[in-house]
Amino acid sequence: MKDTLDYIEAVMNETSLEALWDRHVLRMADYGFDKIIYGYTNFRSGLSLGDVEDFFILSNHSRDYLDKFLGEGLYFHGPMMNWTLKNTGAQSWNIAHKAMQSGQLSDRQRQVYEVNQQYGMHAGYTISFPTVSSRTKGAISLGAHQDLSQHDVDEIWARKGRGIELINNVAHLKIHSLPYTNPERELTKRQREVLEWVGDGKTIQDIATLIGRTPATVEKHLRLARDSMNVETTAQALLKASFMHQIYLPESQT
Repeated sequence: MKDTLDYIEAVMNETSLEALWDRHVLRMADYGFDKIIYGYTNFRSGLSLGDVEDFFILSNHSRDYLDKFLGEGLYFHGPMMNWTLKNTGAQSWNIAHKAMQSGQLSDRQRQVYEVNQQYGMHAGYTISFPTVSSRTKGAISLGAHQDLSQHDVDEIWARKGRGIELINNVAHLKIHSLPYTNPERELTKRQREVLEWVGDGKTIQDIATLIGRTPATVEKHLRLARDSMNVETTAQALLKASFMHQIYLPESQT
């Protein structure tokens, strides 16, 4: 228990996303899970998870696997995806193995299952995190070391699963609290500043006065902010930047 509490305390004190993820990867490896992918979206709508470009992804998988799994859209047809969208908590991959053996997987699900096998994703657990709204979804896939069978993993989970699920939930909450950027969605300091003033209810003229620039310059920065967020309106840019923790940052992070 002390070891778990020490880990949780260390996670909660992390201020760097990179350091937090490195710590979590090492911790999961201690339990036998050495192939991990964490995903989160604020843009879920029904069964759609939104644009993959807006997903927040952390992983220690090979680039080749991620290009195939995410880039080719295999993620949505993963055997565990249907369970993840409908449930909260932890689930053994044994249900996917049983569905495969009984012929219950669709053609696309079977294709993804076979790709996962090719990349050594033959045993593991998936944790689906509690959601705060119908627009959000977060989950983590814990792929086991190649020397472990699904039976081995289920035995590990029977002994240590409660603690593993707890620290993954803590890591999820901490990850979600830290600023992150997609290089194609990153705001400049000036774009961030004008969006923050918009969020405070200031007009274009007000912002121009506050930052010592012309209204036309303010409009330019807002347009570039909309382009960075890949949205049509300033309100949408403000919302997406907020979701991505790119505005109202402490001075040390700007």
